[in-house]
Amino acid sequence: MLPSAADYVIVGAGSAGCVLANRLTEDPGTSVVLIEAGGKDSGLNVRIPLAFPNLFHGPLDWNYETDPEPACHDRRLYVPRGKCLGGSSAMNAMLYVRGRPSDYDGWADDGATGWGWADVKPYFLKAESNSRGASDDHGADGPLHVQDAKSPRALNRRIVDGFVASGVDRNPDYNGPRQDGAGMFQVLQRDGRRWSAADAYLHPVRKRPNLSVVTHGQVERVEHDGDRATGVRYRDRKGELHVIRANREVLLSAGAIGSPQLLMLSGIGAAGKLRQHGITPLHDLSAVGQNLQDHPMLTVLWAVSETDTLYGADKPRRLLEWLLRRSGPLTSTAAESVAFWRSRPELPAADIQFHCGALFYEKHGAETYDGHAMTIAPVLLTPKSRGRVTLRSPHADDAPSILTNTLHEREDVDAMVAAIRMARRVAASGPLRATVERELRPGSEHESDEQLEASLRDRIELIYHPVGTCRMGAADDPNAVVDPELRVRGIDGLRVIDASVFPTIPGGNTHAPTVMVAERAADLLRGRTPLHDASVTTGVGA
Repeated sequence: MLPSAADYVIVGAGSAGCVLANRLTEDPGTSVVLIEAGGKDSGLNVRIPLAFPNLFHGPLDWNYETDPEPACHDRRLYVPRGKCLGGSSAMNAMLYVRGRPSDYDGWADDGATGWGWADVKPYFLKAESNSRGASDDHGADGPLHVQDAKSPRALNRRIVDGFVASGVDRNPDYNGPRQDGAGMFQVLQRDGRRWSAADAYLHPVRKRPNLSVVTHGQVERVEHDGDRATGVRYRDRKGELHVIRANREVLLSAGAIGSPQLLMLSGIGAAGKLRQHGITPLHDLSAVGQNLQDHPMLTVLWAVSETDTLYGADKPRRLLEWLLRRSGPLTSTAAESVAFWRSRPELPAADIQFHCGALFYEKHGAETYDGHAMTIAPVLLTPKSRGRVTLRSPHADDAPSILTNTLHEREDVDAMVAAIRMARRVAASGPLRATVERELRPGSEHESDEQLEASLRDRIELIYHPVGTCRMGAADDPNAVVDPELRVRGIDGLRVIDASVFPTIPGGNTHAPTVMVAERAADLLRGRTPLHDASVTTGVGA
């Protein structure tokens, strides 16, 4: 029987919501209701690492897309978001990347007091169970299993060698003291299968008597009494309305698209725009939905003579190998090797992350190639462009309007063009020269900067890292939605705890930072003194 009230009501069982549900219910006297719009995270496509593209556009995907992007030839860019227990961690590529210390010191410098590297590093370590063991840079006892790839393709190590031959340092641990360099990805897996936030945090505690989990619950708005949040209203899969009261607080963990949408549906946002949709403003907070950031990605593709690639990984014998031994190509995350690189030497940190793999990966895996291939995909880590999320209608089941303004800024374009040229240099290097047969995308006909820019605007995609739409900042910052304790400005009893609070996007994949935010938020909610690493020297390490 679902309770009518709980101490905390959490909206969204994704990377952050699963962490909160676990940590808050460690105290038997604290009750939690966790509401998820999707259903269970079951099925082989969730469990098998290489099957993640099969989840795109399916029932476990919110299946968002942007409005026509002016700087991308008016194309709509795909924004997949997980709609099940585990959220996007149940359908991502499982790559474990924290970002740079300077990312978090920048958050603190911009008003997010208490979120510098010395403050957040202990929470990365607390969450992590790294197969390499404990060290000053890694944890070994946390819920998140972080491992080296179980069955990597040998071509990926030659790709790393190609980066080294092209002037990039070899770096076996990009989550260690420095990020720059080339090496192999560590992945969020356990024994060759996906290890999502639900696997790590939620499923082990589902039977706690103080935790109730609602699936297929579409939250429509936050309920309030004056300027205090009192609970949430949601509709179940039968269409019936329910209200769950929060005795202490409502915690929005619906992600960088869902959390600002729910705030606006609840009357918290730019008052004039809310009135246009017939919503009575509760609190005029114009920053809600602004500051949207994501990492743009372009795949550069070659046909190769190497036969040990992921081509044919979907054959029945490969599935049997995974089912029996949890090994083989299906344990791959598609991108197995990585390089962090500066498009200009004077930059303070890498602005490009190359995701590399022994496969053909185009249009989010929807386009195929009949043969062996290699991908070196530059990703822009520090986009200058900013977008927004706004309401399209006053109904929770209507997707909001999303615009990223990808490639709007000249600096972003120049960095990506330079990265395409670097990818070509790596492919032509000694370690890969005998393997690479011909360039498939963008193709040898694109040679000048102008031609590469045109191809970039025509093919650029996003790499599934939306953040920033409920920006964290100083309590008096008009461009901040939440304060450094993640409380929504002007509303009591309401916090946002997910990737939407990131002031700026970190230099890497965003799952690990989202888990970190939720781990630290749980301590704030429980009134515990936040962890701090006094040994960290601020500003050391890019």
